[in-house]
Amino acid sequence: MALADSAHKNSNAPTAAGQKRPRNDGGNKVTVVLGAQWGDEGKGKVVDLWRPRQIMSAGGGNNTVVVDAKEYDFHLLPSGIINPKSISLIGNGVVIHLPGLFEECEKNEKKRLIVSDRAHIVVDGLQETERQAQEGKNIGTTKKGIGPAYSSKASRTGLRVCDLLGDFKDFSTKFKNLVHQYQTMYPSLVVDEEGQLKKLTEYAERLRPMVRDGVYYMYEALHGAPKNILVEGANAALLDIDFGTYPFVTSSNCTVGGACTGLGIPPLNVGDVFGVSKAYTTRVGIGAFPTEQLNATGDLLQSKGHEVGVTTGRKRRCVMIVIYLCLHSIALTKLDILDVLDEIKVGVAYKLNGKRIPHFPANMDVLQKVEVEYETFPGWKADTSAARKWSDLPAKAQNYIRFIENDIGVPIKWVGVGKSRECMIQMF
Repeated sequence: MALADSAHKNSNAPTAAGQKRPRNDGGNKVTVVLGAQWGDEGKGKVVDLWRPRQIMSAGGGNNTVVVDAKEYDFHLLPSGIINPKSISLIGNGVVIHLPGLFEECEKNEKKRLIVSDRAHIVVDGLQETERQAQEGKNIGTTKKGIGPAYSSKASRTGLRVCDLLGDFKDFSTKFKNLVHQYQTMYPSLVVDEEGQLKKLTEYAERLRPMVRDGVYYMYEALHGAPKNILVEGANAALLDIDFGTYPFVTSSNCTVGGACTGLGIPPLNVGDVFGVSKAYTTRVGIGAFPTEQLNATGDLLQSKGHEVGVTTGRKRRCVMIVIYLCLHSIALTKLDILDVLDEIKVGVAYKLNGKRIPHFPANMDVLQKVEVEYETFPGWKADTSAARKWSDLPAKAQNYIRFIENDIGVPIKWVGVGKSRECMIQMF
């Protein structure tokens, strides 16, 4: 999440116990940017386009932003951090791999970054490989230890930033208990406890200057002077643990509710919610994907669109467009990748046993069996990368965009036609 100015005392901040505090009209509204598909849609580019003064991250995210021909890759840092005027907050909903955070800060010339003391820590060594080897299963995770961190968080044995910065003897005991818990589950798991604790003492001192009470900081941001506040969600709707293609999902809520719980924002303070979608759809990992193009079209989208995951380096599976989220408006990215296609198919409905179904199936076995109903459009066969306004786009590209807009019932506010900051057409 990004905030305009540093936090400051104000008349609406919480007061001493028993004292009343004055109320205002509910506080500042936040704008939320979310992925509308399976992630990798270009959320970072939309955040950068917005250029807020304060940026809050409700969950870890992987984004690439191109500014002045320089690429910035983000995994934990909010992508709006490249704005030198912004303050970025990594909220309590993020699980943090500390070595990765420090490496990213160095690569991106660490600017004004605040880390919530309630955020959980990813412990090195407690990764997905042990569980997958034992169960003989693969659900397509990043194998970065994110799942185990959320699992220990839910079982109330997790380690938080505030624990690390507190009494280190107590933290060491909690750390060892957590490791032993996982070793009971996975007997082959080996963790260098003393080596990890030594590293964590060093990490604690590097992290300490960045840490604040994230909930109080958020309160002050919302109830202080007017600010331009943007919340950057992680992953995307179809990777949400409750609403996505379970079990091939992430371990957190990455729809709009996650912005509230991941940062401590009351629903009252949520303003516009913008979804980001590619002009086609991709995902990494495994799981049902009824419109996947296992053909020359899929190969073209993968190569021309450089569809490789930022974090894992895995190739992204490519399909035609699907959007699944309640939003105020959409940013449609990577339209230019479709420039060379003779025709474009849009999946508009699923059929099961010959009948249209009005919903997205929860059961992945059912989703594997659906038949896709397509609407086919002629390609525009023209370069759109230099387009900077709506009238610059070929008529067939305009027709494609308007069909998507009308079919999902959500207005398209931006159209992306390239990687860099200036390659965005604002529609309204």
